[in-house]
Order: sequence, then C-alpha cells, then structure tokens
Amino acid sequence: MVGYCFKCQAPCDMSAPQPVTLKNGRPASQGTCPKCGQKVVRLGRAA
Repeated sequence: MVGYCFKCQAPCDMSAPQPVTLKNGRPASQGTCPKCGQKVVRLGRAA
C-alpha cells in the first residue's frame, strides 16, 4: 500500500500497514516508511 512520507517528501510503500480508526471515526491505514522509519498514514479503507 502506497502512502506519502512527509519527512522524505515522496510516495513510499508502507511497511506493516494496519487498519486504524481516527478520532473522528474515519477509517485509515497506518504503517512506517521503509527509508526513514517515520509514521505514514493513508486515509480511507484498505483495498
């Protein structure tokens, strides 16, 4: 699953993506950037 890393300022393939629910109830996927280890979040349900 591809997300956008704000630290690397580039799209990246998330490592270990997991489904999460945000505080407002919206679904999202959360993982880590394989290059820098920063947390990456992609809004919406996993496909």
